[in-house]
Amino acid sequence: MIDINDITVRIGSKVLLEHASAHVSDGQKVGLVGANGCGKSTLFRILKGELETETGTVFFPGGYRVVFVEQEIRDIDVSVLDFLLASDTERSALMARLDGAEGEELAEIHERLNMIEASSAPARAAEILHGLGFENEDFSRPVREFSGGWRMRLSLAAALFQPSEVLLLDEPTNHLDLEASLWLEDYLRKYRGTLIVISHDRSILNTLCDYIIHFDNKKLVSYGGNYDTFRKTRAARQETLLRQAARQEQQRRHLQSFIDRFRYKASKAKQAQSRIKMLEKLESVPLLEDEASTRFEFPEAEELPPPLITIENGVAGYDGRPVLKKLNLQIVDNDRVALLGANGNGKSTLARVLSERLPLMEGRMLRSKKLKVGYFAQHQAEELPLDLTPVEFMATLMPGVPEPKLRAHIARFGLGQEKAVTRIGDLSGGEKARLLFAAMTCNAPEILILDEPTNHLDIDGREALIRALNEYQGSVILITHDLHLIELIVDNLWLVRDGTCRPYDGDLEDYRRLLLEKPEQPKEQKIKAKTEEVKINIREEKKNINARLRRIEREMEKLNTDRSAVEASFQNLTDGVEIVKKQKELAWISAMLGEYEEEWLELSEKLERLG
Repeated sequence: MIDINDITVRIGSKVLLEHASAHVSDGQKVGLVGANGCGKSTLFRILKGELETETGTVFFPGGYRVVFVEQEIRDIDVSVLDFLLASDTERSALMARLDGAEGEELAEIHERLNMIEASSAPARAAEILHGLGFENEDFSRPVREFSGGWRMRLSLAAALFQPSEVLLLDEPTNHLDLEASLWLEDYLRKYRGTLIVISHDRSILNTLCDYIIHFDNKKLVSYGGNYDTFRKTRAARQETLLRQAARQEQQRRHLQSFIDRFRYKASKAKQAQSRIKMLEKLESVPLLEDEASTRFEFPEAEELPPPLITIENGVAGYDGRPVLKKLNLQIVDNDRVALLGANGNGKSTLARVLSERLPLMEGRMLRSKKLKVGYFAQHQAEELPLDLTPVEFMATLMPGVPEPKLRAHIARFGLGQEKAVTRIGDLSGGEKARLLFAAMTCNAPEILILDEPTNHLDIDGREALIRALNEYQGSVILITHDLHLIELIVDNLWLVRDGTCRPYDGDLEDYRRLLLEKPEQPKEQKIKAKTEEVKINIREEKKNINARLRRIEREMEKLNTDRSAVEASFQNLTDGVEIVKKQKELAWISAMLGEYEEEWLELSEKLERLG
């Protein structure tokens, strides 16, 4: 169990938590929710031991292993698989100790290795890497070759691989695609320890969590159930408090009316004084803190004759290398499409083709006249002019438009007067995303193409996006790992796989099952996967054999030294009993040497066969 008892937390002059308490039982899956900046990540730092509370205590039972995702992995030449295996520090330490261990210590190490199932570690590591999108050929690549997003996946893999009683995850799906997110949900559902997760992904909070801790007015308020249950319970609680406040206000008015009427009337003065005291003691009903309500508003799109876009026998790729072939697709007015498929299959490539950011290598694309396409990609936030303000940036996109109209357009996406003139470099990730929404819709497009639009949006921002997209009259093409967004927006699913894109007949549940059931692989892939698995096992087996050979050689060297000493001692022996004793000792040494020599030869031959 974890006890958070009466803690006060201050960052600078800002108080985030004040005399806040919460209790988490063993095995619970807990979601931390609250407005951006309320202190969720700060509480994680306290749980990780990186930050002290001003007052109060946080208690973990002794021996609890608390694991979290490291934020940065250095450029290192270690392979992905070896990096992951090394993250289990106990296993790595035990394996290192094998080289110098003897006798009782050696037996204890083997017993502990068996207890923690060390022999299955490579297979478990491979399962996690596959689930998070790594291919077999990635296992032997050095970590330094991977981009920041893939290193974050590797950090997540390391957290999942390590044994733990408590697992802390802060926005674990932000760097994942839908396929990896679905795998992660399934993996965490089976996790036996205590899970505490910060997430703006409503699907994660609903699917995994059985307990919600809400940051409410500098307090921690606990709710049983998942996120939807929390919202309903909190709404019902607020409604009850509002009714109590209304009744109290009515009572307050009644008392004040009596006081005003009879305060200076001698016959009623005593009753009036009594009611004044009652009024003074009447405490206000504490209402729940109002949650921020963001609203986005996409401009009204012009109605164009269908189809809006048609691709016939399209081939798309880069530098003369095709990524997608046999593209035969059509987008009509008010289409709502989600692109499914693992990272690297070509979803973003298709999005760039549809937005005319990437020309077809072969085939043709027909577009409706006057068609305008709005395109959003998360990496665009890195290309924003950081020294400009949102108003100045929008003026470059909408030349000649008066500033009041520019401000009005930005305000449609929750960037008010203050944020409109704040330097873009000083905006948060979520605010930059909102600015990108404003930029992509400045010409009222008929198609919106959104590639991971929610990564920096909080739950309130995601709900605002859902409302805005449902009110939008144009077509939407969506790439996202947010299941909640897909379920509420999308009518059609397209699957990008095997070098092409085609409509997917099932629903999201069918697709989830398709991913988790691990469908039959083509023969070549099965052989490749099996070969990689064999390589991993061989490498681990060779490592163990070499360690055992070194131990045998040390034992044989020690026994040969002992035999020489015993043989030399015969020269000075005259007592028959002592001679017999030494002969028995010599026979035992010879027998042990024989056993060790036989084992050494067997292991050497096996090592030679393994190559």
